[in-house]
Amino acid sequence: MNPKGKVALLTGGARIGQVVGHSLAERGCDLALVYRNSREAAEASAKAAISAGVRAITVRADVADEDQITAAVKETHRALGHIDILLNMASIYQSTPHPNEADWSNTIDANARSVFLFSTAVAPIMKQNGGGRIINFADWLPVSGRPRYRGFVPYYSSKATVIALTESLALELAPEILVNAIAPGPILEPPDLTSEENTEVINATPLRRWGGAPEIAKTVLFLVDSDFITGECIRVDGGRHLY
Repeated sequence: MNPKGKVALLTGGARIGQVVGHSLAERGCDLALVYRNSREAAEASAKAAISAGVRAITVRADVADEDQITAAVKETHRALGHIDILLNMASIYQSTPHPNEADWSNTIDANARSVFLFSTAVAPIMKQNGGGRIINFADWLPVSGRPRYRGFVPYYSSKATVIALTESLALELAPEILVNAIAPGPILEPPDLTSEENTEVINATPLRRWGGAPEIAKTVLFLVDSDFITGECIRVDGGRHLY
């Protein structure tokens, strides 16, 4: 699919999402940027997209709220006319050494249930327009088949669910809609990372560096462009899973 003239709905548009949105806009793709708290980032991305010559809107929605998800999809369809690409990037990442029911529900809702709700809300619109692309965001650990780090039961489980959703939705929505996932590894350094922790990550990554957000944008564009890949989860981790 050529993204020029298409409409992409992005959730979780801060940091990496901003770079992905900019890459799509440069290819002539209109944007709907769904945010909950990152209003400034969403508005900055919309402004940059408009400067690049495409249409862009921002829509506030809590991705854990089904009614707000439905409203965001309807608003995007109304304002931009169609939806051709869905990027389920919204996610929460936090350590929960002794998770309670709230930790579990909050993480599953934000990271996995939102993928299901957005995908099922957007799919009929895509099919009416001849098809589309859904790209979800998992994590390099569950796609590698191992949790590795203690204290992340809800997070790991939620991202493993995203992989299962990607595979099952790819089957259900074929042939009109292609559904794939990206599993990032060391892409952006966390702001609170110590020098010792940074060295540990670099030493455990065969390519010996952090990837940077443009690597995710390249993978998104690859999956948008492809017409014969569906049900896949692509690790973008610099070989981190090999150690």
